[in-house]
Amino acid sequence: MPPTPLFSYQVPWDFTADRPVIGWDGKMAELTWVDFGEDEELSMESKLDLVSPDEPDAPDSAKEGNTSLATNSIGNESGNVCDAAPLNSTLDLSHPFYDIARHRILEVAGEDHYGRRVIVYSCCRMPPIHELNHHRLLQYLKYTLDQYVESDYSLIYFHHGLTTANRPSTSWLRGAYKDFDRRYRKNLKALYVVHPSGFIKTLWKVFSSLISRKFSKKIVYVTCLDELRDHLKDIWLDIPVEVQRYDRQLKKRLAGKEGSTIKKTPPPRPPLPHQQFGLSLAVLKEKSNGENIPLVLKQTVTYLKLKGLKTEGLFRRSATTQVVQEVQQRFNLGKPVNFDEYKGVHVAAVILKVFLRELPQPLLTFNLHPCILALSCVESSLRVTRIKEILNALSGVNYIVLKYLMCFLNTVAQQSIQNRMTAHNLAVVFGPNITWSQDQVQSLHTFVPVNIFTELCIDFYDSIFRNHTESGEILP
Repeated sequence: MPPTPLFSYQVPWDFTADRPVIGWDGKMAELTWVDFGEDEELSMESKLDLVSPDEPDAPDSAKEGNTSLATNSIGNESGNVCDAAPLNSTLDLSHPFYDIARHRILEVAGEDHYGRRVIVYSCCRMPPIHELNHHRLLQYLKYTLDQYVESDYSLIYFHHGLTTANRPSTSWLRGAYKDFDRRYRKNLKALYVVHPSGFIKTLWKVFSSLISRKFSKKIVYVTCLDELRDHLKDIWLDIPVEVQRYDRQLKKRLAGKEGSTIKKTPPPRPPLPHQQFGLSLAVLKEKSNGENIPLVLKQTVTYLKLKGLKTEGLFRRSATTQVVQEVQQRFNLGKPVNFDEYKGVHVAAVILKVFLRELPQPLLTFNLHPCILALSCVESSLRVTRIKEILNALSGVNYIVLKYLMCFLNTVAQQSIQNRMTAHNLAVVFGPNITWSQDQVQSLHTFVPVNIFTELCIDFYDSIFRNHTESGEILP
């Protein structure tokens, strides 16, 4: 006689361990039969996730452990593979959560196309339970999110690598969800769950009484990294090697299945005659008959100076995908753009950030990025002088555009009583959009010197920029 079917909303509970019998990694060792009812997609996916790293038949990548790999785009590898489970060697020992942060479980990946800060959580970087204080982990999560929750943000959750050895208890999960109150959930615009197991989807149903319908709509299940690229476009992520290898294995597994959602990336298209996004400043200058300030930058700054200086939370709100793409398309086709037609200020602010982020090389160039990171080692009283020295190496159109931008941001900061955008808040927003490393990998520790540099450029604009002029420069 077959066992009694277990439907999707019924999960056997281990009251001793205070967690479901099914493992976080999708194992069903203690469950003889799961009937997912009419949820065929969930049933199929659960069968793909029965292997976990602690089983003898697990993929080689899981056995090799965790590796750190710089990625130059979502799902593409470059650089050298390091030793297993690399720690953050550049993290300051005085960091209040050094014991947790050094594992690089949580990383900040800059902003997506729509102006949202993107934060990444990698399960495969979680050490075994006996090596990680989960109460401290929760405190660290809140400590990190507290820096960004006042603005729109997104979370990427890499599920692969969560096993019986490192998974937290379900009581911890329930407590964590309750601790992350409305302040954290309100501005979370998307939660991307990458490589979800069938169990993860079942768990959401079990906890449906705790999770609001509004929050549930923010959850996006992502089958593979190619799919994540479709959602996040050109954002750069430090994706663990283990996750990338698992993704390749998953693609092979799904390749022969009908209706596979795995997509091939189309070849890049040649730029349009009036293209504005994704081109270098030198090319844009040539296309505009020698104009140093690109059209998008000039038009957004002009509009924001006229209508946005007193808008509370300027540069902290995101815009919808459809609107951003439509505005970009109009610029790229050489058509006029009236921001009043798109609810104005916040769309113009996002377009400005998108333009800077899509430059092939950052405004401050790759060469100056190491100098900027070293700024945090300079004595506070000498930092402005050091910034002047750094900017002496920046000439031509890059310097002119930077000076134009900083002049505008200084004007915005002067209205901070109304718009709440101090030099510090503006630096948090614009720092990652004007400088990044050539391998594009960013983490929490790199944002500190970048933000210091940007904040000082805004606060001490006159001291830094007034005595350095370039031929053909203009100011907003």
